[in-house]
This record gives sequence, structure tokens and C-alpha cells, in this order.
Amino acid sequence: MVDGFDRHAAITRSMLGWGMVAGPFYLSFGLIQALTRDGFDLGRHALSLLTLGTGGWLQIANFLLTGLMVVVAGWGIRRAVASRGRAASTAVLVAGFAIGLAGVFRPDPVDGFPAGTVPGSSLSGVLHLAFGTIEFVAFAVAGLLLARFFTVRGEMLRAGLCRGAGLVIVIAFAAGAALSAGQAGIALLWLAVVFSFGWLFTVSLWVYRTVPHPDNAGQDQL
Repeated sequence: MVDGFDRHAAITRSMLGWGMVAGPFYLSFGLIQALTRDGFDLGRHALSLLTLGTGGWLQIANFLLTGLMVVVAGWGIRRAVASRGRAASTAVLVAGFAIGLAGVFRPDPVDGFPAGTVPGSSLSGVLHLAFGTIEFVAFAVAGLLLARFFTVRGEMLRAGLCRGAGLVIVIAFAAGAALSAGQAGIALLWLAVVFSFGWLFTVSLWVYRTVPHPDNAGQDQL
């Protein structure tokens, strides 16, 4: 702290802010592409398929930038929470790295997208699925683990919401992956994505408010 300004708190709050940006950024950027790419159908195709074909580099950049934001948010959570929340922050870090790597390895073409391609199986497609699985499992685990942090603080509602979000994420992803050939599966995958980023947004905000304002160190913002 220098002259009443808490630099550690300022940096931590800034890092947590990226957890609130990551989801809206990823979804907005992805939806803009989905609505402007020929042959892409939100009811039949996952956003990750936008990494394929002409303009695919835009969605790859979306994955990489979003993954970086999640990593920064995870480190912000680590700086802010007590020891009982450190395992959860590690899970968020893992999710961030997995998002980035899922963008590096492109999925296989599915259901006529990109136009003129034939569905198949490749090492890149397998790795994309593997890192996607790690991402959702890590988010789910983070939700379940961070519930302990809120329980210790006596915030039982927030703890319950973290547990609930974790369960929804892992169940929706598992069911969506199993049914991915149909519209129901795509809808469930969308649910997993939205809940993952919605949980990250909410938790980043909650933890942000536990960090004292850098100009007024020691005052709890809750």
C-alpha cells in the first residue's frame, strides 16, 4: 500500500473484471459470426464450428482471447479468496487454458458446415472435444469447490447457487455431447456454455465485491 492506495486490491479487482467480460465477449462475437456466415444454423451447429472454413480465424481468436480472460479471472479469484477457495480458482485457470486450446484444435465438419465438407474424424477434432470436455468439467468443479468458500462466509444462498450451477453445467454438457447429432443436443450444449459463463460472471462480481476498494483499504464492499 502506498499513500493509502492498495495496489494489490486494485490489480485483483481489475483481474476479476475480466471474468465479467469473458462470457459476453465470447457469446457476442460468436453470435455475430453465426448470423453472418453462410450455411451456419444456430439450431444445428455449435459455435466452435465457426473455426472452420473462410473466416475461421475469427472464431479461433475468439477462443484464444476468451481463454486468456478466463485465466486472468481465475488468477484474480486466487488472489482474492481464502485458502478454501484456492482449489476453485485452479479449476477456473484450467478452464481458461482449455478454452484456448479448444480453439487451437479445430473440430471436424458437422451436418453440412462448412458447405461442401463431409463429416469425418481427425486428431484435431478429437483434441478439440477433449479440451472442450476439460473446460466444462473444470467450470463445474470450480462451482462446486467455490461453494465451500461462500459456506465458510455464511453465504448459504451463494454457496447453493454455485453447487447448482456446477451440476447444471456438467449434466447439460454430458447430455448435449451424447445427443449432439440432434437439435436437443445442441440446445443442451448451449445451456452448458451459457451457464458456464453466467456462473463466471456472477462469481467474479461476488468476489470482486469482497475486495476492499483500493482507495479505502479495509472496508468490505458487500
